[in-house]
Amino acid sequence: MLPEKQAEEAIVDAGATAAAEEEEEEEQGIFSVKSMLWHGGSAWDAWFSCASNQVAQVLLTLPYSFSQLGMLSGVVFQIFYGLMGSWTAYLISVLIWSFLGLGMTTFTAWYLTIAAIVHGQVKDVQHSGPKKMVLYFTGATNILYTFGGHAVTVEIMHAMWKPRKFKYIYLLATLYVFTLTLPSASAMYWAYGDQLLTHANAFSLLPRTGWRDTAVVLMLIHQFITFGFACTPLYFVWEKVIGMHDTKSMCLRALARLPVVIPIWFLAIIFPFFGPINSAVGALLVSFTVYIIPSLAHMLTYRKASARRNAAEKPPFFMPSWTAMYAVNAFVVVWVLVIGFGFGGWASVTNFVKQVDSFGLFARCYQCKPPPQAHPAAPTH
Repeated sequence: MLPEKQAEEAIVDAGATAAAEEEEEEEQGIFSVKSMLWHGGSAWDAWFSCASNQVAQVLLTLPYSFSQLGMLSGVVFQIFYGLMGSWTAYLISVLIWSFLGLGMTTFTAWYLTIAAIVHGQVKDVQHSGPKKMVLYFTGATNILYTFGGHAVTVEIMHAMWKPRKFKYIYLLATLYVFTLTLPSASAMYWAYGDQLLTHANAFSLLPRTGWRDTAVVLMLIHQFITFGFACTPLYFVWEKVIGMHDTKSMCLRALARLPVVIPIWFLAIIFPFFGPINSAVGALLVSFTVYIIPSLAHMLTYRKASARRNAAEKPPFFMPSWTAMYAVNAFVVVWVLVIGFGFGGWASVTNFVKQVDSFGLFARCYQCKPPPQAHPAAPTH
C-alpha cells in the first residue's frame, strides 16, 4: 500500500504544481510593457533568450567556414549540427537584454546578406572549397561550436515557469537562427569566395559604410550581453565562495564580481577569440560539454529498466522507443568524438599553429594586412 500512497501523493503534488503554473502564467499573460521587457519565465521569453544567445560574433565567421567547406557542405553541416544541438538540449530537460541581443544579431545577419548581394561578386571570384582536409574539418568544427550555445541557454530552462517546454523552445529558436546564419553565410561566400579563407571576420571584406559601422557597434554591445549570460553561473559560484551570495546590494555584488570579470576580459584582449581559436575551442571543449557528456549522461541514467519506467521525461512522440533513443545518443557520442574532437581537433590545432603568427598579442586589428612599407628611393647618379 505504501507505493500506492506515494504514487497518489506524487499525482496530487504534480497536479497542484501544474495548476499553480497555469495560474501564474495566466497572471503573467496580461499584456504590459513592464512584463514584456522585464519578466522572464514564459515559453515566449525563453525563445527570445535562446535565440539571442545561440549565435553572437560567431555569425561573422560562418562565411569563413563556408569558404573552407564549400556551399553544399556548409549548409548541410549547419542544419545537421543545429538539429544535433537541439537533440542534446532535449536531453537536459532579465528579458530586455534578450530582446536587444536578438535584434542586434538579426540586424547584423541581414546586413551581411544584403550588403553581399548589393556588392555582387568580386572580380574573378573563385569557389574552390573544400580544398584541403584540414580546412574542411576546421570549418565543420566552427559550425559545431556555433550551435553549441545551449551550454549557456540551459540556464534559461531553470528560470522558466514550465521547464518541460524548453526542448521545444530551443528547437524553434534554432530554426529561427537558421534564417540568420544560412542566408548571410551563403551570400558572403557567393560574393567573395576564396577571399574568405584569409578573412575570418566577414566585416573585413565589406566596404566601410554607416550600415557596417552600426553592425560592428551592435555586435560589440551583444558581446557584453553574451558575456553576462555566460558568466552568470560563475558569478553565483564565486559569490558563494566569498560569502556574498546573500547580499542585497547590487553595487556590492558588482564589486565582488570584478575578480572574475577582469582576468577574463584581460585574456580576451590579449588573444583574439575568433576564427581558428573558436574552432579549437569547439573541438576540444564544446564537443564534450555540449554534445558528448549530455548524451552519455542520458544513456547512463536510463540504462536500467526501473529508471526507464520511472522516468519523468519519456521518449518523444516521434521516437517512442528507448532503444531508438540509445541509438541516437550513441551516434552523437561516436560522431562528435571521432569527427568533432578527433578530426576537428587535429584540423583546428593544425590551422591554429599555421596562423598563430598572424594573431599578435593585444592586436589593434585582427589579421589585418600590415601597412605597405615605403621602398627607399633609388640613388641618383
